[in-house]
Amino acid sequence: MERKQRTIKSSQSCQGVGLHTGVDTSITFHPAPENFGIRFVRSDIPSSPEIKADIDHVVDISRGTTIEENDIRIHTVEHALAAVSGLRIDNMLIELTGKEPPVMDGSAKDFVECLIKAGIKFQNKERKVLEITRAVNYTNPYRDIDIHVIPSDRFRITFMVEYPLPALGTQYEAIYNMEEDFAFEVAPARTFCFLSEVEMLKERGLIKGGALDNAVVIVDKEIDNSEIDRLRDLFGIEHNIIQGANGILNGKVLRFKNEPVRHKTLDLIGDLALLGVPIKGHVTAARAGHASNVEFVKKLKKTYAKELAELWTEKTND
Repeated sequence: MERKQRTIKSSQSCQGVGLHTGVDTSITFHPAPENFGIRFVRSDIPSSPEIKADIDHVVDISRGTTIEENDIRIHTVEHALAAVSGLRIDNMLIELTGKEPPVMDGSAKDFVECLIKAGIKFQNKERKVLEITRAVNYTNPYRDIDIHVIPSDRFRITFMVEYPLPALGTQYEAIYNMEEDFAFEVAPARTFCFLSEVEMLKERGLIKGGALDNAVVIVDKEIDNSEIDRLRDLFGIEHNIIQGANGILNGKVLRFKNEPVRHKTLDLIGDLALLGVPIKGHVTAARAGHASNVEFVKKLKKTYAKELAELWTEKTND
């Protein structure tokens, strides 16, 4: 039997800097009524309309998922969406004072703590869930990416990544009970990038708010003193930078042995939330990222168009 919908009891906020835009911003999670779903609003724009967290609003997947409606854009929504979805919250208004949520420490941990502090509140309406009754498969043979969903008694995710680096290698993660495991096993996993990507990302106008305290930088090439000086200039770092014996810049200690694949799982949970309703099914992913996640959700929405339409009709009639 499906349970009731959930929201939060009170509004709670976090402040910080946007990872890619570098803007100072705050995020406030607000309670929302039944059948509201998850929506964003930018309070820095006068009379800004609410933007529904929906796959049809995705306009960019450059190192994150960006949504837009009526020329109003919000960057890097996946961590906030993962926090809300991972805690199985159905109705939420997410207010931003800028064009991107704060990156915090690069994970969803602070958002989860914020939501738990707000308190979870059960509502009267039944939760609407898309039950997976037939498999949906997405494959990109050129990049060796696979994402599948099959029937299951609950929402589950298994994820596998492969990298030709000692610091990463092959990693695997399985989340079989989202309500019990998400807050402690997935939410604290921080975003990561490769050292060889850093300058390219900066040149593309990304990671303006990136710093060594909000991302794990994997060393995938040899670095000399001139490169270290260049990195210090890029990020405005005064202290020294070291390569790290563990293959991570400055020797940063991972929170989990397989923290990178856990963060990939976090991103996937956030991107799946763009379907608009939770799913009851087992998602398996191999070497996936935001671009493939978005394409998979689009295919899922198309495959289950009839069922989703019926769910939204039920919501309207409730």
